[in-house]
Amino acid sequence: MSAPERFMLQAPAMLEREIKKSIFLAQAAPVATPQEAMAFIAAVSDPDATHNCWAYLIGQTYRSDDAGEPGGTAGRPILQVIEGQGFDRTVVVVTRWFGGTKLGAGGLVRAYGGTAAECLRLAPRQPIVEMVALTFGCGFSEHALLRARLESMDCQISGEEFGAAGVTLHITVPVVREAEVRARITDITRGQATIRVVEEDASQGVGE
Repeated sequence: MSAPERFMLQAPAMLEREIKKSIFLAQAAPVATPQEAMAFIAAVSDPDATHNCWAYLIGQTYRSDDAGEPGGTAGRPILQVIEGQGFDRTVVVVTRWFGGTKLGAGGLVRAYGGTAAECLRLAPRQPIVEMVALTFGCGFSEHALLRARLESMDCQISGEEFGAAGVTLHITVPVVREAEVRARITDITRGQATIRVVEEDASQGVGE
């Protein structure tokens, strides 16, 4: 059974709603590390607002904060929305300006979760493609053909080193095409290339 498809935001997104006179502003962004997530949270949080509640999910790492709202009514619903919509490497901050009417625990869950959900639902997204990094050597005469073939197979050439005996290429390959790419390299180099995995579990958004 294949893993469900995961997505990341193409760009930061924003959505504002008024719920019983309170203003809720959701701001979301793609992030690669917890440090980037915390920097975004700090940048968009309004110190004059009543609450700045947030959550982020990056792979297996996640955090959420109710920021003064009753426990479990804000940060956790935001996190559940990120996960439920299939997003990864995503941070969402929902800022509230209190309008004088209390919403109750259930109302808060719906307000924070609903605002975050609508923000992400409308935001442009792109699938996350699992990648693997490979390195191998080839002769000078094979170099141009290999580059052309690899680029036509959705590979990215991250580096090249020219030496006396030939060229060492460093590439990232979609995991689903790794076997096909290995076969093509072996064919073009007539079995002379030794292909090594440099880094596993690499991944990225399509078009990055």
